[in-house]
Amino acid sequence: MVRKPTLPALLLGLIPFVGMCFTVPLWDRIYPLVGGFPFNIFWLMLWILLTPLCLWGAYLFEKRAVSHHPGGHQDGAR
Repeated sequence: MVRKPTLPALLLGLIPFVGMCFTVPLWDRIYPLVGGFPFNIFWLMLWILLTPLCLWGAYLFEKRAVSHHPGGHQDGAR
């Protein structure tokens, strides 16, 4: 049986997607430069670096939900 993901895990997974895709009108500028890069390139590189942190947080929420679920197994084995 497949378990539904927790709401916090879903939200943490959506943060990078929203940050990269739906904020384009806010940062679609060549200037200012940040670290020698145009801001739009800096913004995308920042989200590429932040995405694993968001997904790690989602993993921790899921791991906690499995361990608190009656009969749940952390390794997925039965």
